[in-house]
Amino acid sequence: MSVKAFKFRLYPTAKQHVALGSMLGAHAELYNAALQERRDAYRTRGVTVRATDQMRQLRDIRQVRPDQAVWSFTSQQQTLRRLDKAFAAFFRRVKNGEAPGYPRFRSPTRFDSVDFRHGDGIKFIDHGHSRRSGRQREARVRVQGIGHIRVRLHRDLPPDAKLGQVSIKREGTGRRQRWFVVLPVEVEDQPLPSTGSAVGIDLGIVSFLTDSNGQHVPNPRHGKAAAEKLAAAQQALARKKRGSTRRKKAVQRVAALHRKVAAQRLDHAHKTAHALVADHDLIVHEALVVRNMVRRATPVPDPDQPGAYLPNGGTAKTGLNRSISDAGWSTFITILTNKAACAGRDIVAVNPTNTSRTCSTCGHVAAENRLNQAAFTCVSCGHTAHADTNAAINILRAGLAQHQAPAA
Repeated sequence: MSVKAFKFRLYPTAKQHVALGSMLGAHAELYNAALQERRDAYRTRGVTVRATDQMRQLRDIRQVRPDQAVWSFTSQQQTLRRLDKAFAAFFRRVKNGEAPGYPRFRSPTRFDSVDFRHGDGIKFIDHGHSRRSGRQREARVRVQGIGHIRVRLHRDLPPDAKLGQVSIKREGTGRRQRWFVVLPVEVEDQPLPSTGSAVGIDLGIVSFLTDSNGQHVPNPRHGKAAAEKLAAAQQALARKKRGSTRRKKAVQRVAALHRKVAAQRLDHAHKTAHALVADHDLIVHEALVVRNMVRRATPVPDPDQPGAYLPNGGTAKTGLNRSISDAGWSTFITILTNKAACAGRDIVAVNPTNTSRTCSTCGHVAAENRLNQAAFTCVSCGHTAHADTNAAINILRAGLAQHQAPAA
């Protein structure tokens, strides 16, 4: 069994649109009030307030605040749990010596989702096939305090789907604002027929990935393609007066461009992962820590001139970081792993150390083996190949050894 999230677009009326915004605003206020209480309690008394303590206060809050009592009690509990998770992540980062990132207050315009328990404050109602078209299914979502909202079903839910947590989500701002309902559903895994094939993949910048069979998947570079439009939109935004209507429209334009790039990147990742899972029983990739790879270059102080710094390649590193982020490796690996699990395929992550410097024929390791981004020539045996293909073969070989090794 695995969990899949089904995301459907909502089509609220004008009144429902306003009510949905009010609901998010009320939950943002509750989140901020709970955060303020935790901060004050710790600063003044050294006391840690738990989510359970704050949930006990909800009934009293709803009695004195009718505007809060309109909304689902359990959805407000989920909002308090969200804050509790933010604090848990904060303490975990402190313990691990990472940048803490203390939980911040949330503006109503940036509080974009509310979680429910199905059957308590929200209910998904599937009306079956439309009488008019015979194809598109009619559905509604009944939300406490808002009413029945029309849903567009572009695909069917699994038969006998059991709904648990349901989320209402907002994307965009102003006239470009859209509403969605997200339904996580447990589905039966559907293993694909065995192909007897194993493949290693090397993720890159010039090619999105190269496999051990020598096949290259081009890198679409969606962010780079939209860079000019995005730069123009951001420049136009910078010239607008804060608080003006024109600035709000400029903000919407910039956000719309970012959403388009994100959707294109996600679509490419899904299609590429689907092709790999359909064709191979075992897929091996490098265990890349992308978060560390995109860190900015560390400043190098000049020992001879206090307050000055030596060149550290920061400009080139910034360009590389932008290209890595545009490729979306982390998102792709997550999608590939989930698709493989549903299809009964095996995924193996191997140590990336020296995979691009090792000769896939004789095993000789040397930085000189890789002449440039594309060319690989072994200085020991003379083997030549495309550098990414050579790396993918090494990745596959390491993955096969790891996959066949007996469990400790």
